[in-house]
Amino acid sequence: MKGLSLCIDIDGTITEAYDWILRANAYFNKKITPEDVKVYDMHKALGVESDAYDKFYNLYGELIHEEARIRRDVKEVLDKLYERHEIHFVTAREGKMKDVTKRWLFQHGIPIDTLSLLGTHDKVSKAQELDCDIFIEDRYENAIQLASYGFQVLLIDCYYNQGPLEKGITRVNNWQEIKAFIEKYAQKTYHYSKIAT
Repeated sequence: MKGLSLCIDIDGTITEAYDWILRANAYFNKKITPEDVKVYDMHKALGVESDAYDKFYNLYGELIHEEARIRRDVKEVLDKLYERHEIHFVTAREGKMKDVTKRWLFQHGIPIDTLSLLGTHDKVSKAQELDCDIFIEDRYENAIQLASYGFQVLLIDCYYNQGPLEKGITRVNNWQEIKAFIEKYAQKTYHYSKIAT
């Protein structure tokens, strides 16, 4: 078995957070910018009804996921982490997005142990099932919930996830910071386990 169990969200975490804006602006005739996205729920950021956004997502969701750009340093960092740790992708995407998700991960050469498409933002039970050591996330509410169950969370900084951080949540700005945190955490965990044995 590898070292740590790393659970990683997909949208806004390994993908760029605002790539959906271009298509949404064209569809809804809006002119929002990344700086305007102060909330996670996209329909609220756009100022449209949730039903209207759902219709848009049903039409363009797969294409948006397919076109999403990968965040800087994601592949290099994950390749390095995969040498010693388990990598589990845990996303709120619905099951119908499985094919496009697997295709995107494969096309970008992302190392992976498991992929879970939950269809919900409640990730606690899956994190428990995977014996998660660190959860990497971009949704503020998810981070708060996971931390309340004792998980160590890395919250990747976005305009829409500002707020006070609870114990167990660390805000990070990029994947190099994520790598540094995990390496330090793994060293500490390994050191303590050596002392205990």
